[in-house]
Parts: sequence; C-alpha cells; structure tokens
Amino acid sequence: MRIAIQGEPGSFSHEAATKAAQEATILPCALSAEVFAAVMQGTADAAVIPIENSLAGSVSEHYDLLLAHDVAIESEWLLRIRHNLIGVPGAQIGRIRQVYSHPVALAQCRRFFVEHPAVEAAPFYDTAGSVKQMMELRDPGIAAIASAQAAGVYGGQILLTDLEDNAENYTRFFLIRRRDQLQPDPQPDKVSLAFAVENRAGSLVEALQVFAGMGTNMTRLESRPVPGRPWEYVFYADYQLSDPKVADWALQMLPRHCSMVRELGRYRAA
Repeated sequence: MRIAIQGEPGSFSHEAATKAAQEATILPCALSAEVFAAVMQGTADAAVIPIENSLAGSVSEHYDLLLAHDVAIESEWLLRIRHNLIGVPGAQIGRIRQVYSHPVALAQCRRFFVEHPAVEAAPFYDTAGSVKQMMELRDPGIAAIASAQAAGVYGGQILLTDLEDNAENYTRFFLIRRRDQLQPDPQPDKVSLAFAVENRAGSLVEALQVFAGMGTNMTRLESRPVPGRPWEYVFYADYQLSDPKVADWALQMLPRHCSMVRELGRYRAA
C-alpha cells in the first residue's frame, strides 16, 4: 500500500500513516495539494492527512481540498503529539541559539521559549524537515522541535522530551482514498459532510433542524468561505451515526434546505 503524506519522513503524518498500515510505502510530499494529486492520479493508493488538532484547531486547507477532489474518508486516527528538542550529536542545551520547527509546533511549546529567552524560534515548513535541515547544517547552536521518530530517522540527539505546553495535545488524522477505490467500514458510527445554504434568514437553522430531527449528536460544525464568492460559506459537519439509514435520510432531507450537500465519509470514530 502506498500512502502519501505532507511532510518529510519522521513527521507526525508519517507516524500516523504507519499506524494506518504498518507495511505501507510512505510517499512524502512537500505540499498538501501534491498529496491529493498523488491520490487522484494513482501514484498513491491513499493519503493520511491531519484534519484537526486539539489545541491549534482545524487544518483549513485540508477541508478545502477534501471538497475540491473526488475523495472520501475511509477511517480516522488520533495521535498523541509529543514534541522533543533535537540537536546534532553532542549538542548542549546551553549552546542552542535557534530552534526550527513548523509554526504550529513552535506555538505549542511557548513555555520552552519563555524559559530560554536567548533562544530564537525559527518557523520551518515541517517538523521532521527541520531536523533534516539541522543535520545537514551540523551546527551545534541550531536545534529542532519534532517527534522522537524524526530524531531516529535523521540521527539527531534528543535533548529534551515533552516540550508541549499542554499534555492534552492530539491530532486527528483521516485516511482518504479516491471514491471509486474506497473500502467502506462495515460498522461506521460517524459521518462527515459538507453543505452550503442560501444567503437568507433562517436557512442555516433549517439545515441544522434536520440533524435535530434525526436525534443525532453533531460533534463538529465549522464554516469555510467559498472561493470567488464573497460572504458565502460552506459548512463542514461531523455527527454520530447510530444507524446507516440515518445518514441516507440526511442526504435526502438536507437538499431541501441547502444549495449543496456532499458526504465526505462514513467511518468508525477514533
């Protein structure tokens, strides 16, 4: 199985992908758009993408890409995010002057930078990529924040563990495939969908009443702007599923109140 990810080997997406399929061949991509392109073109059988972090919130770009491509969610995972300070072999914390990592990872480790005011936080495109760059530079004054797996992949030395400010740091990942290659879960208990409503009074309430009428619990609702159509929005919703017939009924009822409805996946909740 070939799984595309955004990021370098050793990234948290890489770790999540190995949980999805231990024997998978990982295809690293620099950009999220390249991940989706790999799935659509058949270069990858599937992709693993982060969709939401318990501290930083949603990965908005991935919601947009889910709607823009003919893909569907097959399953989801939760990954506990543990940040580590990684240096070149022989590095010492007292000599570190710059720390590279993804901006979200840096933001989740503010306490470290408060406690080390002489250390500069340097944004980089990827957590594992920052370790890769550090090892290429071989500068003992430069460190990175990334996973323990990244340290192992590139030969870095872990100087500090559990750098994150909050231990309740989890990222939700989706495994996605092309719709025509989806392997649906026989016992789904969660649904993700996207819908748009007309710009008139009460239209959103009417759509939400469909979920209330089903007696289902909506676990997430988020809006995203529609590109090229100012002040119009697409709503992304997750809801719990007790019976597959409920999801079928939602797809029948929502179009009465919505200008667009698209189911993104039925799967088992992590």
